[in-house]
Amino acid sequence: MPKNPHTLRPELEHEFDRDPRLGYEPQDGQGTLRYLCHGVPNTLVRWHHHDEYELHLIVETSGKVFVGDYIGHFEPGHLVLTGPRLPHNWVSSNVPPQGVALRDIVLQFADAPLRRAAENIPELTEVMTLLERARHGIEFFGLTKLARQSMESIRQQRGLRRFNEFLALLGHLSECQDYRLLSSMPLQSLDDEASNLKISGIVDYITENCCSALSLADVSARIGMSESQFSRYFRRATGNTFTDFVNRLRITKACQLLMETDHYIANVCYESGFNNVANFNRRFLEIKGMTPKEFRRQVEVRFGVTQ
Repeated sequence: MPKNPHTLRPELEHEFDRDPRLGYEPQDGQGTLRYLCHGVPNTLVRWHHHDEYELHLIVETSGKVFVGDYIGHFEPGHLVLTGPRLPHNWVSSNVPPQGVALRDIVLQFADAPLRRAAENIPELTEVMTLLERARHGIEFFGLTKLARQSMESIRQQRGLRRFNEFLALLGHLSECQDYRLLSSMPLQSLDDEASNLKISGIVDYITENCCSALSLADVSARIGMSESQFSRYFRRATGNTFTDFVNRLRITKACQLLMETDHYIANVCYESGFNNVANFNRRFLEIKGMTPKEFRRQVEVRFGVTQ
């Protein structure tokens, strides 16, 4: 297929990009939070990523949302938390000729300050779980009104009152049970920290090697478990069978290749760890709800019309 005229990889948003004329708060007095609001068209509407978490609320228009390898629909009230370096874009499909003055309300905040605080403040532990999930993008349901009120209050406050309002909002997001992860699979918490570290190491190993030949027997032996023991342990920890988990990782890799390269789909199949094109197409349709060809076609929309 011909190369897209836009950059295939997401743009990294730098500090010098954050001009108040685009909708950012002036840097003075922000503290650890940055409030942003903007309409559409706007040069901020692009396929990009940055080092901060971003809580993103759509207040007007509908269209397609792209978070990592996720493609979905958005409309007013759409509330998503994205993690550091997770690419994203919202592309409106019903913008009137005169544009829209306010489409997005956004909060950006850094990872390190909260993690350092959590080391000394046990009450922040529940927030760390939320931030881990945010690495994959979280869509929340039923919190639109509360989130908008909190975000607008944060905009108006400064100092301790502003940070207190932010912590209260994080608390509501942490307690929310009506959500979905967008870009990949969740890792469910186990009973203790040692177990969490163990499964994290296993997942890291599988992730690093998912495009190679990888068998249940090999991974089980690596951690000294029988295949049946490991299967039960792994499913309890991740909510997926070993085979399903590997297939999802491979499909995620395939999505990245389809988004960032112009490789033939058959080549993407083998590069992502599958050894059979028919099986690759079947698994892709099962997991993404569309064929690889349809995914690549839809992905082109992520650049929007404002580039």
